[in-house]
Amino acid sequence: MPHPDTASLIRRGRPPVALPVEGSRLRLIIGLDGQDLGLRFVRVSFLDPTSAAFSRVTLSAGLKEGSYKPQLALSADGNGRFSWTGLLPKTVRHLELAPTFDDFLPPLTDLELAEPHLGGLITTGLMRRPHLVAEAGLWRLVRKRLRAKYRLEAAVQPRALAGYDDWIARFDTVTAADRARMKAEMAGWAKPPALSVLMPVYNPDPGVLEKAIASVRGQLYPHWQLCIADDASTRAGVAAVLERAAAAEPRIRLIRRSENGHISRATNSALEAATGTFCALLDHDDLLPENALWEVASAIVADPNLDLIYSDEDKVDAKGKRFEPHFKPDWNPELLLAQNYLNHLTVIRTELIRRVGGLRPGFEGSQDHDLLMRIADDLTPDRVLHIPKVLYHWRAAIGSGTFSDAALATAEAARLRALDEAIARRGWRHRAERGPAGFNRMVRALPEPAPLVSVVIPTRDRAELLSVALEGLLTKTDYPAIEAVIVDNDSVEPQTAALFARYADDPRVRVVPSPGAFNFSQLSNVGAEAARGEVLLFLNNDIEVIEPGWLRELASIAAEPHVGAVGAKLFYPDWTLQHGGVVLGAGGIAGHSHLGIEREDPGYFARMVVAQQVSAVTGACLAMRKAVFEEIGGFDAERLSVAFNDIDLCLRATQAGYQVIWTPHAVLIHHESKSRGQEDTPEKRRRFEGETKVMVERWSKQLSRDPFYNLNLSRAKANFRLN
Repeated sequence: MPHPDTASLIRRGRPPVALPVEGSRLRLIIGLDGQDLGLRFVRVSFLDPTSAAFSRVTLSAGLKEGSYKPQLALSADGNGRFSWTGLLPKTVRHLELAPTFDDFLPPLTDLELAEPHLGGLITTGLMRRPHLVAEAGLWRLVRKRLRAKYRLEAAVQPRALAGYDDWIARFDTVTAADRARMKAEMAGWAKPPALSVLMPVYNPDPGVLEKAIASVRGQLYPHWQLCIADDASTRAGVAAVLERAAAAEPRIRLIRRSENGHISRATNSALEAATGTFCALLDHDDLLPENALWEVASAIVADPNLDLIYSDEDKVDAKGKRFEPHFKPDWNPELLLAQNYLNHLTVIRTELIRRVGGLRPGFEGSQDHDLLMRIADDLTPDRVLHIPKVLYHWRAAIGSGTFSDAALATAEAARLRALDEAIARRGWRHRAERGPAGFNRMVRALPEPAPLVSVVIPTRDRAELLSVALEGLLTKTDYPAIEAVIVDNDSVEPQTAALFARYADDPRVRVVPSPGAFNFSQLSNVGAEAARGEVLLFLNNDIEVIEPGWLRELASIAAEPHVGAVGAKLFYPDWTLQHGGVVLGAGGIAGHSHLGIEREDPGYFARMVVAQQVSAVTGACLAMRKAVFEEIGGFDAERLSVAFNDIDLCLRATQAGYQVIWTPHAVLIHHESKSRGQEDTPEKRRRFEGETKVMVERWSKQLSRDPFYNLNLSRAKANFRLN
């Protein structure tokens, strides 16, 4: 049994108490009835040796029947140990461990449940947040014991990471126990996959070349082949390094090219010698950590149908210091059109590389990106795997000899041509153009004729806002077919009546009354039902148009048959970012990506200047074909009247097989106050808690892991910082 049959609860001054544990593949429940643990400090910890910076299980507290089951945020303590220390809810009946991502619970060991000593809590709190311990003491003096406990609970929370070096030490250092576990797992593999590493070589520093080869020879996984194609190097010392390596290691195949043909031809020469089922691409000066190929092989053993595997990566300087980690999203074909976010480590089925003709000369600098776009022509998401671990160290030292460093403009031109040819291969009417920061932009062609876009604007008075939105929509927007459906929810102010009267004779504008209590979902559904357009655009009444092409961008994407919803790039009036897509689980249920960054900030690895697939977009500006809206049942007016209805709509679109796209090429101002959204009355709080419960019940698995974020990044906010 991978899970313990009992856990020990250590109470001060008492012997351990045996607790009932109900275990299954789906969850582990620890019964606490009769233990009197409500509002007491408890520490729960366990070991999951196959995890590092993120837990593969969630811990929650079961309360009385019908009550909301809160999640207890586990912290990663390093070396596979996870824990939670805090106050249990007053009516707790049991604790539950359930899988976060998979359909079964991983094999946990060393499960401990303890009531820590008060002195130990105070000592920990003083080391971490002494001011909160002082506040706890003050509240205790005035006999506010519960407030004192909450302050102490906050004080003992784990310290934040000091930086990337700290993260590496805690979560990305292979231990002796890890090596033993990997070897034991390999012993049980019936057919370990053969992996070929392709390394084109041309005039690198002999020292860094030697280290690159040594990083392959030092792999924990033994079933590899290193195919080195020397592209007629002339630098002194390179030939000697290659000859020594080939003589010392039978798994190295050395190919000498008679003339320099550049990186694509050299890689293809290495490919010709490959005998592995999969090929990994490695530059002549980069490094693989010792577990890289083991992680890849383990993934293939788990799913032999994979065609493409990629990992996270970082950079390494001349002194071997690692920096600038790139924690990537899962498979995101829209993002791949704009940039090669897969980059390193990339592992592809050998047969597939050969089928598309290998790498193409003439695309130097973006040859890998071109290869990936050609492979992606017929690739389905179930055959792609992202391993959220740093399995590649990209040497960033000056003079490393990479083509893109020497000829960035040429690399950008090759990337753009690769997109142009991808568009032609796929039979699209779109065009490729250079986007911000030199990345690709695909400008989609509108259907002919352009579809009518019905802009649904729920409103209650606030004529000063609505007038700006309407003026921008009707006079500043470059789109040929618009109707505005204003859903009026009991407006009473004279200014609103005057605004409606001003547009009474405009055939593009209709006012649809929808009286009653405010219910954003219901108002939007009423507007959608009244809409005549093929494309619906749900728009808040406080949106300001600032450039003419925004609606053409949204409509052209929404018209795509595989797209379910599209969102825009929204700024606050001070030009800080309000919406860059939505990250599930951030701050609780969901949060806006890159909230508050400056207008000129490109975001994490330029994510805020390129179009990409996301899990959800805000309903403040959301485009969707009416057919999709009706297919998935519209907004949930019964259970999500105000909060999270847009997130739920997007998740249902994804569930139905559609993509949700965010584009930075439709830019608007959102006059929403930065402090808006606080639930500041008992009624609002009850409604918000109820809608939160709906989302957790309906989408708990999706909220636990946003595929377009990364498990190693913080979920406190969607700010793309280390977890």
